[in-house]
Amino acid sequence: MASHASLAALLMWLCAVPWLLPSGLASSPSDGCERRCGDVDIPFPFGTGPDHCMLPGFRINCTDTGNGTQMALVRNSVELLDISLQRGEARVLIHISYYCNDGNAGRPSGKQWMWNVTGSPFTFSDTANKFTVVGCRTLAYIGDSSEDNAATYRTGCVAMCDDQRAALVDGSCSGMGCCQTAIPSGLQNYQVWFDSRINTSDINRVSPCSFAVLMESSKFNFSSSYVTSLDFDNSHSGKAPLVLDWGIGVDGCKVAQRKPGYACISSNSRCLKAARGLGYICNCTEGFEGNPYVTNGCKDIDECSKRIMYPCFGDCNNTDGSFTCSCPAGTTGNASIPNQCHRDPFPMGARLGVGIVAGLLLFLIAFLATEVFLHKRSNKRQGYFEQHGGQMLSSILKSDGNISFTFYDRGELVKATRNFHKNNSIGEGAHGTVYKAILSGGDDTTPAATVAVKRCKQIDPSRTEEFVRELVILCRVNHPNIVRLVGCCLHFQAPMLVYEFVQNGTLDKLLHGWPKRRVVMLATRLRIAAETAEALAHLHSPPHTTLHGDVKPENILLDDGWVAKVSDFGCSTIDDNIQVVPKGTLAYLDPEFLQDFQLAAKTDVYSFGVVLMELLTRKKPRAKEQKNLAIMFQECMGNGTLVDLLDADIVKEGSSITMGVIHQASELASRCTAVPGKERPALGEVAEELRRLSDIMPEDSEALHALEGHGYISTAGETETTGFYGIGRAALSTELAR
Repeated sequence: MASHASLAALLMWLCAVPWLLPSGLASSPSDGCERRCGDVDIPFPFGTGPDHCMLPGFRINCTDTGNGTQMALVRNSVELLDISLQRGEARVLIHISYYCNDGNAGRPSGKQWMWNVTGSPFTFSDTANKFTVVGCRTLAYIGDSSEDNAATYRTGCVAMCDDQRAALVDGSCSGMGCCQTAIPSGLQNYQVWFDSRINTSDINRVSPCSFAVLMESSKFNFSSSYVTSLDFDNSHSGKAPLVLDWGIGVDGCKVAQRKPGYACISSNSRCLKAARGLGYICNCTEGFEGNPYVTNGCKDIDECSKRIMYPCFGDCNNTDGSFTCSCPAGTTGNASIPNQCHRDPFPMGARLGVGIVAGLLLFLIAFLATEVFLHKRSNKRQGYFEQHGGQMLSSILKSDGNISFTFYDRGELVKATRNFHKNNSIGEGAHGTVYKAILSGGDDTTPAATVAVKRCKQIDPSRTEEFVRELVILCRVNHPNIVRLVGCCLHFQAPMLVYEFVQNGTLDKLLHGWPKRRVVMLATRLRIAAETAEALAHLHSPPHTTLHGDVKPENILLDDGWVAKVSDFGCSTIDDNIQVVPKGTLAYLDPEFLQDFQLAAKTDVYSFGVVLMELLTRKKPRAKEQKNLAIMFQECMGNGTLVDLLDADIVKEGSSITMGVIHQASELASRCTAVPGKERPALGEVAEELRRLSDIMPEDSEALHALEGHGYISTAGETETTGFYGIGRAALSTELAR
């Protein structure tokens, strides 16, 4: 057999020390550590010398051979060839096991090797190594070594041949003179042995020795001379290369990164799963190279200086972690391919000039298009302004300096209503939709103002002059019980009227709209009725008589203190005997109006009478499958049963004064809904009577405060049998029956 005279570095793993990285151990070596042994580089986490030069389990013993060179004797004399940080591998030279039948062949009868790396961070690579057997009629085994023979892994390989050497084919290891088999992953110890029971006496002259070794499969190339001579052993000096997989610790990357002592400490480094199945290895990220296990160990690759690995046949520019490769100035093409940079027929200067001109043209086109669009939009909005009589209204208001009225900008109202978002809608009536709007003060000293913006229905262009006259009249209306018109915007397709905002909602909501019923005292109801009648009487008064045309609880708003304010007459008509289509709610409309569609002051009186009945009964004017409230009210007054129709809350108030007031208010409601309409009182007379009744019944401040605080929840509809209540009902029945 060949001698081991060559000079080499040998690797020793001290299995007596732990190789798992302690949680508190720093992952970077100190200065002054030897990083070379003979011809072999020893990068961290491997090291020689003091413990701080390596991680546990990665020690290399460098030994002087005595002739001026270095080699290392590890247990079982395993020689190191190289270390790969990127792949997590170490290559070593391992002894070849042999078995010879002819003692004259120059060797003893045989040597069978074993190696155990248990307790170290290494495993025998199952992807790079194969168990290789060379010989004739050779059966060799490999298995994990165990002192108690309790092996968990064992396999074999048979190499066949006879004395006809012509059957052996160089480069083929498929059973004739040579065989190979894989090993399992995670293997850390093995031993090799031959089956000596096979009779080979007739082929000893052809194949005197058999060989078996676990080795790097890519380094083995079968030759027929390996069977008939000692060439296999001699060509490797009795040893063959073996690949070891290694890794840091036993935790995967996600767990290890959260623990102290994480080994991938260089910037531009990353963690990868170790090939051995346990632990992890570190690599530099793409575009960097070096040692990721030391601080700042990953350095930028200068791709421009490595043209073979990173081809560039033009101007190369190295960048951090990458590089650029472009054709020289005046040429174009793919600079990473030879002879692909050609003279540019359209040089950069020309392209730059064309780009500037094209950019200017695009800017000019966009600017002109924007100007045209804005001009058309402005003309369109100005057209709306003139269509709705804006010029006429502006002239009239300018000539009358006593009117406080504001022309609002379209954008201001769009912003204030959030582009008329449905969540800002607070009601929809016969004449349009109303939105809550918050107008900005314009500066830090002016507070924001809350207003109500009504988007009117589309008006007939032929009635523009009438619409303007009506706006002028409404601008002049100044009454505490009428919602004040503060301005408008005529730059929309439909006019926008801006009113003061009344915050407590509508009378309809007070009577019917709350989730739980509120007690509303008779005095409060009479005051609201009186204030409403006064507002309507003011509208009916000369010189500019204005008819509402849609009097109902939804159009009676309630401000602070539950003060009534009449609304929704901004798009109604002026009393000049004009025939109009009915826009009111049917249950509140005068029966005579439904016959001739002639709107008159008595029409508003009838509607108000129904509202007064609703205040006294707290019943909707028309429920499903029931009579009209006005008809029911008149019938009950006639037969003396009105007490059953009235709201229990006001009946329970129960005093004789209360009963008298209820009787008079009921009589007034009946007169307001009389047919024919000429028998109805004027609203001025109605307002005076209600104010008189309201003065008789002063409001209880505590009851009003309770109403504002959501008050006491009534159980209306339940029949109480107290003597007080019974006396009240009896008194009222007697009063109404007179």
